[in-house]
Amino acid sequence: MNGFTLAHLSDVHLGPLPRFAFRYWNTKRVLGYLNWHRGRKFGHVRPVLDRLVADLKAQTPDHIAVSGDLVNIGLPGEYIAAERWLTELGSPNGVTVVPGNHDIYTHLTDDPGYRRWAPYMTPNSAGAGFSPPGHDGFPFVRCFDAVALIGLNSAVPTRPFYAGGRLGPDQWAAAAKVLAELGAKGFHRVVLIHHPPLPGLASPPKALEDAVALDSVLKLQGAELVLYGHNHRSKTVAINGPQGRGHVVGVPSASLGRHHKGEDLARYHLFRFRTDGGPTEMVARGLREPHGPIVEIERQLLPAGFNVARLA
Repeated sequence: MNGFTLAHLSDVHLGPLPRFAFRYWNTKRVLGYLNWHRGRKFGHVRPVLDRLVADLKAQTPDHIAVSGDLVNIGLPGEYIAAERWLTELGSPNGVTVVPGNHDIYTHLTDDPGYRRWAPYMTPNSAGAGFSPPGHDGFPFVRCFDAVALIGLNSAVPTRPFYAGGRLGPDQWAAAAKVLAELGAKGFHRVVLIHHPPLPGLASPPKALEDAVALDSVLKLQGAELVLYGHNHRSKTVAINGPQGRGHVVGVPSASLGRHHKGEDLARYHLFRFRTDGGPTEMVARGLREPHGPIVEIERQLLPAGFNVARLA
């Protein structure tokens, strides 16, 4: 294996919103609908996303990870449009998805919703043996030689004005077991989650309720990378596991074309895992200014974790 490059994008917020029947109206959807038309639709625009994806594909990554919020208010038509977008992004063999809070926005009883994207959220043949049964399909594992992607679902329906998440004890306990098994096998473990996984990375209405529990799992079992979205901001935090250092990295929205509430403009990240045990290179590409070109914004080296030998 001559290294492995993973691209990470999130929070694409595909528009426009489709028309929908009266039976789908509820308080949260009405508020979300108004919020979209009063402002969000002017910031999250498809041409920006399309340019970002074209630039991403030009970098020829080995795999693409999408950490949620493909839709906005959880309408059947949105899930269908998102499924179409995913097929344009790549095949399930080349793309992995975990859902965000907008993807499980509110209860939907007569449509599969985000499960339309199931082929992108299931183990591959190499990861099936590490993926625990039950737990509603999460966590799932996809292995690519030395790199293992662990998909978590932090999205749950919430009341209006709240966008928090929750894993629940079954899922984070299963994640602990998966991380331990993959670590013992020498994999470079990359956890995918929508919400910021550590305490203090999001305000209470937007935070992961059991971030303390997940933080304990990560410190006890270790993970080389944890990738998330949700905040629409770029942020890198080091975490110490039992055998070395890992990194928690947040990526901005992939579709934001103008400044909004201090959020970073559209961006994606590339992670290049080296074959010689050296540090992982992280490259951020996106907009420096509204209407500008897609350019390199940042390049940094993340000191090597503790499971890199299999990359050689």
